[in-house]
Amino acid sequence: MDVEKTRFPEVLRLRPRLLTDERGHFSETWNAAGFEEIVGPGFTFVQDNHSRSRKGVLRGLHYQLPPRPQGKLVRVVRGQVFDVAVDIRRSSSTFGEWIAIVLSEDNNEQLWVPPGFAHGFLALTDTADVMYKVSEFYSPEHDRSLRWDDADVGIDWPLDGEPVLSEKDAGAPSLREADVFA
Repeated sequence: MDVEKTRFPEVLRLRPRLLTDERGHFSETWNAAGFEEIVGPGFTFVQDNHSRSRKGVLRGLHYQLPPRPQGKLVRVVRGQVFDVAVDIRRSSSTFGEWIAIVLSEDNNEQLWVPPGFAHGFLALTDTADVMYKVSEFYSPEHDRSLRWDDADVGIDWPLDGEPVLSEKDAGAPSLREADVFA
C-alpha cells in the first residue's frame, strides 16, 4: 500500500496496490498489521458502514467527541465523492482548516480520518457508494456535526446548485458554536 501524508500529517491518503489482468483486478484494501505500521497502535476497527448517495447529496461534517471518538477509513466502491476532513482540535495550529480529495471507484484511494477531525463528503456521480471502517461504535450522546458551509472554515465544495442535506446536517452549528476537541 502506498501512503501519502496530507497537509495534516495524521490524515493519510492510502493507495492499495492493484493486481490487474484480463479478468479485472484484485486489491487488499485493509490489513490489520499493515494499518498499524502506517498509523501506529491503538486503532481497532469495530464496525463497517456503507452509505449510498445520489448526486448532490452532502453528508457531514460528522464526528464523535471523547471518550468515544471515531477514526474513519473511507473508500468509494461505486461512483465518486469529494471527501473532506476538517481539523477540530482547538489546540492545533491548523484548527478549522480543511483538506479534500476525490475518492472514486476508479482511483481506489482511501482516506484515513483520525479522531479530532470532522468528516463529510459530496456525491459527484449519479450514485456513490461509500464504505468506511470506524474505530469506535456509534454513540448518540457523543455524536456531533459541523455546519458544511461555515464561512470560518470555507470549504470550496464543487457544487452544482444547492446540496441535498439531512435535517441534522442542515441545522449543524458553526465551528464557533460547536463542541470540539480540546
